[in-house]
Amino acid sequence: MAKSLFEELGGKYEWQGDYLIPCLTIPAEKEQPIGTWGQRHLDYLKKYRKVTYINLLTSGRLNAYLADIDRQAQERFKRLIEGMKQEQGITNS
Repeated sequence: MAKSLFEELGGKYEWQGDYLIPCLTIPAEKEQPIGTWGQRHLDYLKKYRKVTYINLLTSGRLNAYLADIDRQAQERFKRLIEGMKQEQGITNS
């Protein structure tokens, strides 16, 4: 029997009852802490950008992407607060 393209690319099948099911795994991803902004962006992706969410999840880049979004949002938030402090003349003392 001729190999399928999946098998030619290194994929394997396993029997589940009477069916051959492809053995699919999600690539391992380095765990990174995700804060409030990353969690909110995750909810947004799940609700409104499902294809982007699935692509990031299956490629093993979701956690790194959310950690980067969280870092960017934190930096922007800090800059915003510092700007507001300067406008209002607030000092740390």
